[in-house]
Formats: sequence, C-alpha cells, structure tokens
Amino acid sequence: MAALRVWRHLVGARIRAEWQYRTSFFLFLLSQTVVACMDLAVVAAVFSQVDSLSGWSGVEVALLFGLSGVAFGVADILVSQVELASRHIKAGTFDLFLLRPLPPLLHLSASEFALRRLGRSLQPLVVLIGALALAPIDWSPEVVALIPVTLVSGTVIFGAVWVVTSSVSFWTVDSQEVGNAFTYGGGLATSYPIDVLATWLRRLLTYLVPLAFVAYFPAARMLGREDPLGLPSVVAWATPLVAAISLLAARAMWRLAVRHHRSTGS
Repeated sequence: MAALRVWRHLVGARIRAEWQYRTSFFLFLLSQTVVACMDLAVVAAVFSQVDSLSGWSGVEVALLFGLSGVAFGVADILVSQVELASRHIKAGTFDLFLLRPLPPLLHLSASEFALRRLGRSLQPLVVLIGALALAPIDWSPEVVALIPVTLVSGTVIFGAVWVVTSSVSFWTVDSQEVGNAFTYGGGLATSYPIDVLATWLRRLLTYLVPLAFVAYFPAARMLGREDPLGLPSVVAWATPLVAAISLLAARAMWRLAVRHHRSTGS
C-alpha cells in the first residue's frame, strides 16, 4: 500500500507538470485520437470492399475494435512505459530504480507517466458505445457484467504482454522491435475476428499469447457466435482467470529479469 501511495504521488506530479503546458497536452491528445481514427479507417476501408469477415459484420467487428482499443489504450497509459527499460539499461540509469524505496516497475511506469496518451482510448470508447447500441446482442445481466470484466481483464493481459516482452531487454538490450510485434501488433490483431487467421495463429493467440481473450471470446459470447477452435462460448468467462495467470507470469518474468540485471559498472 505504501508503494501505491508513492506511485500516486509521482503520477500526480507528472500530471501537474504536463498541465503546465496545456497547448502541448491537448495537441498530443488530439494526435493520439487521430492515430486511433486511422486504425478505424483501415477497418472501414476493408468493409467498403466486403460485407463481412468470416461472417462478422462491420458492427460486430467494431465491437471487437472498441473492446480491444479501450483495453490497449488504458494499458498504454499505465504500463507501456516499461518498454523504456532497455534505454535505461543501456544508459546505466536503471540502477537508480533499484536504489529508491519503490518497486522498479512501479517507479518506471510513474516516472514516464503521460496522461495525454488518454487520446488513444477516447475514440475506441466512442466506437464501443456505438457498437453496443447497434450490434445484435441479446442483452442480459450476464452480458452487462461481461463488458467491464472484459475491459479490465483485457487491460491486464495487454499490460502483462508489455512487461514480459520488455523483460527480455535485460538479456538482449535491443529487443523493443520484437516486443512491439506482440504489443502494438497484438493491439491490431485483436481488432479483428480470429476466424480470418490461419489455424496456427489462432492457437498462438489463444494458448501461448492469450490475446484472443482480450476481445474475441467475450464478443463472441455477447453475439452468440461459435468459436472456430471448437471451444464452448462459456470460455469468455475464463478471461479474468487468463488475466490473473498472465499477471503472475509477467510478475515472475520481471523479477527474474531484475535479479539477472548487471549494471554498466559491474
């Protein structure tokens, strides 16, 4: 709890510092929103040529886009700073995070916190609200509960992927591009139904890097669709469990990486 209080104070200081330059803040916020709009424009361009993707209509894919985009955007705000670990390792400044009374991961995320990244979540949130209103969903208390559970769990899964891929930097240093393939590439992949992917890639995103649980399985449950891998629709409720396992795996990987850290002076 003490560590979280320190983290909140550091984040608050970062927000106050950002707010001193309001024009820069809002311009960056706008640029992030435009980037998200470009991602949606790609989806719209696809549906300008086809009526559906493996049976998924444009509104149904928009539901995937919204669920994935909101989860990715929140993880981007809270956790993506960990990808800068490689920069600190090369510069020899990561040692500073080990000397202060705050876990290195929390300290790293707080020191580079940028509220202006919120723009990446705003447009997907609007898309999600619109998709929920237009999609052929059979509303029930289960579906209503599944929405916040999915968003929170998806954020945790994306955050875990960020931590795991960034932890590799302690051994390879220059591995950020490989990590981006799983984080930013994963954000793109989860915006589409995995039905359109090759079988091996579906299995990869389900069992090894469980990004299919970010949006696909919950959305399929909401829409009453069958899974192409033959899994029961109730697997959507395994999303919190998958998120918890991902969190524990990321924690173990990060701790292992930090224990093997050798500073530039070693």
